[in-house]
Amino acid sequence: MRADSGTLGQVSKPNLARRVADAAEIALANQKYVTFIDVVTGLRWLHSRHVDTWRQGRAGALAELAAVDDDRLLQAAALLRDWAEAKGLRPVDTPYVAGSRDRRELRFTAAHPQEAFRIHWLSPDLSEARARRLTERQSKAPDLVVVAPLGPWTCATCADTGPYLIMEEDRPHCLTCADMDHLVFLPSGNAALSRRAKQESGLAAVVVQYDRRRKVYQRHGLLVEERALSLAEERCLADEEVRLRRRERDRERRAEQDVEFQERMAAEISRLFPRCPAERAREIAAHAGQRGSGRVGRSAAARALDENAITLAVVASIRHLDTDYDGLLMSGVPRMEARDQVRGTIDSKLAEFRGVA
Repeated sequence: MRADSGTLGQVSKPNLARRVADAAEIALANQKYVTFIDVVTGLRWLHSRHVDTWRQGRAGALAELAAVDDDRLLQAAALLRDWAEAKGLRPVDTPYVAGSRDRRELRFTAAHPQEAFRIHWLSPDLSEARARRLTERQSKAPDLVVVAPLGPWTCATCADTGPYLIMEEDRPHCLTCADMDHLVFLPSGNAALSRRAKQESGLAAVVVQYDRRRKVYQRHGLLVEERALSLAEERCLADEEVRLRRRERDRERRAEQDVEFQERMAAEISRLFPRCPAERAREIAAHAGQRGSGRVGRSAAARALDENAITLAVVASIRHLDTDYDGLLMSGVPRMEARDQVRGTIDSKLAEFRGVA
């Protein structure tokens, strides 16, 4: 239930201010700047897939996808400003443009002025050159997005259909009506070829398709000009050996970074949970911090060694190793009901690891 009364709003504001500050601190530590989007996703009022939908121009306003109302979003923006000004961060007004053919300005809410949400707060440690590059990159319109639909659909212009659609003015259009039917499809899988084909192509679009299981739009490839694809293939053949050696060096560097990060995470687990066996702490860090896993240990909060994110990693380990949670799921118990049943065991184990049992 949303808090509408002034009294409740006053009571909740200090807690919200702390949560906004925590989310902003994590973003600042990771990227040297903070945006309103960083904060609302850090607060879990929005998922990254919601932001993608909005950036692609498939929502009238970001607030339509949020778990809270407009006033709560406005309050978070004001608290972010207070925090940023107290930290001495530099404000930069950054436009947000839709990834649709009309390239319209994106709206955060339907009714309020947009300026409060567009501000990017930059660290004073950023050099002028880096701040300028960052601002230019953030202001750049996102890629055009074409959808490979899962079911039947009809073009709003010609009433025909096709393998792909692109949104214009919140309506689907076929590639012929959008003047994009001369482009060819390049599947995902070869990053160098995709990057170079996009560079060579005067017009290009990202192809996405909705994954019902994960409830997110997945990138499937690119639509590029045929000439651009041929040029990109020639460039890739010319330096294939150099890129293979570079990939091997990058793989070794990432492996070293992962080991160092997991060691720091294990040390933080031991600090927060001094009775957790050292080997268990290392196992939790190795599992949660695995690159590409999508687990909590790879989140921005965990990389900043945020206490809440570290605790969530420990809770996940306890849930699967010290309770019958997995067995409950296999027996058909709904996920949230299964979590409720094992919550007492998790709390007891957390207390034991903290040394307060």
